Amino acid sequence: MDLRKIKKLIDLLEESNLAEIEIKEGEESVRLARTPKGSFTMAQPMMAAPAAAPTPVMPMASPTDAASGGTPKASDLPPGHVVRAPMVGTFYSSPSPDKPSFVSVGQAVKQGETLGIIEAMKMFNPIEADVAGTVVKILVESGQPIEFDQPLFVIG
Repeated sequence: MDLRKIKKLIDLLEESNLAEIEIKEGEESVRLARTPKGSFTMAQPMMAAPAAAPTPVMPMASPTDAASGGTPKASDLPPGHVVRAPMVGTFYSSPSPDKPSFVSVGQAVKQGETLGIIEAMKMFNPIEADVAGTVVKILVESGQPIEFDQPLFVIG
């Protein structure tokens, strides 16, 4: 399995509230799990490989930090119907980089009309308007990683 795919899986696991994920591709499989904060586990003995140089440790943002930092609060949103992310992934506002956005602020949309797409695990999932109205605000940028239930659009 490609190391980039494994890294992407780790990123998706960190961005979500999942504790464990397992992916199988043909005969290969990868299982990733994380321990929730506050739980106690016994350290597993491991064979240590000689290190060439110490690796700098970067502080990781906790899921609560990530959720409060980039996600607007309900009180910050303009009045209207909020369309939320149904999954974790990467948001795209257009079908490809050289195409125009699906919608823009001030545009009238019908129920079921595509507002954007979310890429998750190399699958592109359309985000559809669940009400008819006018796009009041777009809360995310194209290419931005998003979390489950994150507000994406406000339709008035």
